[in-house]
Amino acid sequence: MQERTLRHAVELALQAPSVHNTQPWRFRLGPDVVELHADDRRHLPGTDPDRRDLVISCGAVLHHLLVAAAGLGLATEVERFPDPERRDHLATVRLVDVPVDRDAAGLYGQLGRRRTDRRPFGPQPIPDATVASLVARAARSGVTAIPVTEPRAVARMHEVYADAAREQRFEPGYLAELLSWTHRYSDARDGVPAEAVPAGGQRAAPHLQRFPAGSLVYRPGAPDGGMFLVLTTTGDRPGDRLAAGEATSAVLLAASRAGLAGVPLSQALELPRSREQLRARALGTAEHPQLVLRLGIPQAGAAPLKPTPRRPLASVLLR
Repeated sequence: MQERTLRHAVELALQAPSVHNTQPWRFRLGPDVVELHADDRRHLPGTDPDRRDLVISCGAVLHHLLVAAAGLGLATEVERFPDPERRDHLATVRLVDVPVDRDAAGLYGQLGRRRTDRRPFGPQPIPDATVASLVARAARSGVTAIPVTEPRAVARMHEVYADAAREQRFEPGYLAELLSWTHRYSDARDGVPAEAVPAGGQRAAPHLQRFPAGSLVYRPGAPDGGMFLVLTTTGDRPGDRLAAGEATSAVLLAASRAGLAGVPLSQALELPRSREQLRARALGTAEHPQLVLRLGIPQAGAAPLKPTPRRPLASVLLR
């Protein structure tokens, strides 16, 4: 019975966000254990040369797995990077006989509800108390979440994104990867579908310049109370990036529970120059930026978003 429940937990975890919806993870299931492995076949070397996005994506699916297990009544413990000889083996999750993590279980209801929302948000700012709760949520993973609200810092964020969008187009392989993962065939179970991207987003929003115009309704110039939340870590090793991914999942699920919408933004962190500009010019921190989240209150009357496609469990299992 536990093995079947654990299998279901992995299936639920597959709803985690990932760069370009590449879903770069694989799992090995045992009766009371799950191994999480990075799937290097889904690494994007042109977009993500140092594997930052890949490991952060896997951190998000790891946290989703812990939330799913807790919500299904399973208590777990995690060993991260259990085999120093295998960089693709990122974590081993084991069932243990202890009380279930109620805090994680409290996010269970958001696993099928959270969406990546690239649309403009409503004009209302996020309440300070909600922002503080999301910052605290990231801290539980050992990650600092920096709210960027000061107008000059926000302007610098947009400048960094615009610069990154221009520079990245000259990176070898980048445009081919972008084309491949945003123009999937109609029944693909991965990639970013056109209906998930706002039409006209390239012209109106620097942080969306990565993607070609899609089909969501976009109202340029409408008031937008959204904010940037930047996840940073004291180090920049794989363990820091995995923690940033876990914090990403925790913040996005908690934001969804609070009625917020959100989108992860990695483009400004994929080139060393733009990452340094973001750290020094916009944030003024000594820590290493790992990922930017844009969060906000959805516009009144905004249509519900469809879930982006996911690969079936059988496609991500290792034998």
